[in-house]
Amino acid sequence: MSYSDRVVDHYENPRNVGYFDKSDKAIGTGLVGAPACGDVMKLQIKVKDDIIKDAKFKTFGCGSAIAASSLLTEWVKGKSLKQATEIKNTEIVEYLSLPPVKIHCSVLAEDAIKAAISPANTPYLFFMKNKKGLHDFTTSFKKHRKNIKKAR
Repeated sequence: MSYSDRVVDHYENPRNVGYFDKSDKAIGTGLVGAPACGDVMKLQIKVKDDIIKDAKFKTFGCGSAIAASSLLTEWVKGKSLKQATEIKNTEIVEYLSLPPVKIHCSVLAEDAIKAAISPANTPYLFFMKNKKGLHDFTTSFKKHRKNIKKAR
């Protein structure tokens, strides 16, 4: 199997390898894996004012998985959280010219950014957004709690 120059470049010179201090409240972490091949991808994003200011990754897997992770960290920097969730694996496949047997690596990258942005993995980010009125999970929770009590 032959890899594109872009895959080789991101594999041999991966960008943004590393990790942030997980106790930093501005950090969102996504950890995903592919049981079929054993690839594991950890993606961390640093967010300020709904914008991804920085991104880092640690990936254990094949060259395509490392390349997809590296590329993703470059693509998400400077994007809003909403824009980052709109990145599709098909865009990664196309840009890196991944062969069909390596498409799962691009799926991991898409899943990783969605996991890093998920309220379950970044509760502080969503709490801060609540203060700005963009998301109000507290109100939502209170509404659901009232509905649950009514249903009893």
